[in-house]
Amino acid sequence: MKKVLLPLFCLGLFTFWSVPRAALAAVRTSEVEYRAGEVIMKGYLAWDDAVKGKRPGILVVHEWWGLNDYARRRARMLAGLGYTALAVDMYGGGRVASHPDAAGKFAGEVLKNLDLMTARFNAALELLKGQPTVDPGRIGAIGYCFGGAVVLEMARQGEALAGVASFHGSLALPQPAGPGPVKAKVLVMNGGADSFITPEQGGAFTAGLAKAGAGFRFINYAGVKHSFTNPDADALGKKFGLDIAYDAAADRRSWDEMRRFFRGLFGG
Repeated sequence: MKKVLLPLFCLGLFTFWSVPRAALAAVRTSEVEYRAGEVIMKGYLAWDDAVKGKRPGILVVHEWWGLNDYARRRARMLAGLGYTALAVDMYGGGRVASHPDAAGKFAGEVLKNLDLMTARFNAALELLKGQPTVDPGRIGAIGYCFGGAVVLEMARQGEALAGVASFHGSLALPQPAGPGPVKAKVLVMNGGADSFITPEQGGAFTAGLAKAGAGFRFINYAGVKHSFTNPDADALGKKFGLDIAYDAAADRRSWDEMRRFFRGLFGG
């Protein structure tokens, strides 16, 4: 297996722009355990019990910090939109990091082993498909930073997903998409001033999707840096010496783009 280590500087988020209380009033959550091979994974499920019948399911793939409160909150936000969301565990055992050195180590273990990445993603996918509130024929995925790289790689591999959305995710995939495999629609939201994503990477990424005949949209937010969805990015960037910054407008715009993207795929 070709080794790949992507330049990811992905930050945890503990507060962000608010969701109206009414939107979350009926949201239910559950900590869930599942297996990927011999490893116990610890995920987080969110759904709105006021929604009747089966609905689309969306996987939320965490940043390089692991499945922390940020991914859980995004899952609840998706549940408030009428989806069942599963915030997945890509590291095993619910491991999280508080320092970039540990986060980079955890992320590298997955990014350098695509078989491991695929197995852990698929374990979460099967869990989500099996939920009584989920229509297994209507599944999407979103990811942030490290998680963005994961969902884009799963799309490249041809996972049977309706669509994937990446927020400031790495675009340096192990290999470009080729003709045929990509089934999912792809939405990429990138900071135009993200110093961790080179123009060459962006060009190679979009060229690969075009060559594959994939349906995709690539959005560059001008002047916006890496981790633009994270209100804590300024403080964490200063603490760890990372070229990152929160952008409230890009945060809201990218979430709205994602909402429209999934509405177009799933209706509602």
